[in-house]
Formats: sequence, structure tokens, C-alpha cells
Amino acid sequence: MKWNPWHGCKKYSEGCLNCYVYRIDARHGKDSSLIIKNKDFNLPLRKNRKGGFKVPPGETLYTCFSSDFFLEEADPWRADAWQIIKYRSDVNFFIITKRILRVRALLPADWGEGYPNVTIACTAENQKRADERLPEYLDLPIKNKIIICEPLLGPINLKAYLSGGISGVIAGGESGEEARTSNYDWFLALRAQCVEAGVPFTFKQTGAHFIKDGKLYNIPRALQHKQAAKAGINTD
Repeated sequence: MKWNPWHGCKKYSEGCLNCYVYRIDARHGKDSSLIIKNKDFNLPLRKNRKGGFKVPPGETLYTCFSSDFFLEEADPWRADAWQIIKYRSDVNFFIITKRILRVRALLPADWGEGYPNVTIACTAENQKRADERLPEYLDLPIKNKIIICEPLLGPINLKAYLSGGISGVIAGGESGEEARTSNYDWFLALRAQCVEAGVPFTFKQTGAHFIKDGKLYNIPRALQHKQAAKAGINTD
């Protein structure tokens, strides 16, 4: 289940070039750079006719997937979102961010070593962004940490970062008509690094343009996840 407390984003780094949010919004004539607070802001607090929460205990809420939870334009709303997350301690909140360098200053006062029900995943689409973001990520007080290499734009060496409580690495290619090409060798190399470090690895999707054994495959969106699973290289 998804919870998008706000919508819209500003492109931030190389991985944002063909952002799926921009792509989907364009189909509906929307401006993705316009940041708005959504009507579903209080979704985790809503109750059904029987008085129970519409989002049941134990549910995982994929949070802010049409924006970035640590987007600067969302600063006025984030404190209230943190209060909702704290109140619903029986729900798991999964957050992915490219703006990990902003996180330390934006954590709630009672965060401590992290809320147990919150995963903050950090993206690293290439070596430059891995080296820029991951040292800070490893040093942050977060209970549940996952590195997201999606869209993977080139080979990445994560060996120096597969410690500090990293519970998994998820990698995938880029989707969409303008997608940049990914290479199966990059995913195999990441997998090998994860195996050596004892960190679970997930090959999430091939992307639209995928090179394997020197051959380029153009893979329809509906098959990108299936083809990745078919490769059988997940270790999680």
C-alpha cells in the first residue's frame, strides 16, 4: 500500500533524468515540479465504519513514492507526517530518498537511534552518488537501512559501504521510452559484492534496454520485473 502525503518533486541528480513521476504526470497534463500537499495526508489515521484503521496493523506503507520525503519544499509538512508515523507505530513505513544529506537535520526530536517502524532507504545510481551519499547514510541513526541502486546507470563498487547495518541492496534498470541502457554485468558485480559481505541482494527489474552477453534486449515494461526474477540471482 502507498501513502503519498505530498506530490511532485524537483529533479536532483542523474537518476532523476527520466523520472517516472514526471512521465506519469505528463500523460495527465500535470506539472511534476509543482509540490502539493495531498488530500491523503492523513491516510494512516483514517478509520473504517467499524472504527478500525483503514491501514491495518502490520501493513507496509510505501511512503512518498510520488515525491521525496526530504524534499525542501515539503519542510512545512514533515513534522506532522513524523507525528503520524510515530502514532502508527504498528505500521511499517518504507521511505526512499536521494536527499540523504538533508536527513540528519530533519529527524524528529525524539528519533533517538531511529523509529523501529521506519526504513529509510538511500539511492545510489552511480559511483559518484554512492561516494557522496553513503558515508553519511552509514553514520545516520536509522534502524532499517537499504541501499537502492535504481536506476543503475553504471558499475558501482559498494564494498566500502556494505556495513553499518545495511540490511539489503536492491538494484534495477531504468524503465520508460527514453530509458538509459543497463548491463547485466553491473548487477552480477553488485551481487558478488553483497554475497561477500553477507548482505541480501535483489535484482528488481531489467529496465527497458538491457545488455546481456553483449546483446541488447528491448524489454516491454510488463516483463521487466519478470525477466529480472527469471535470472535467479536474488539472494534475499
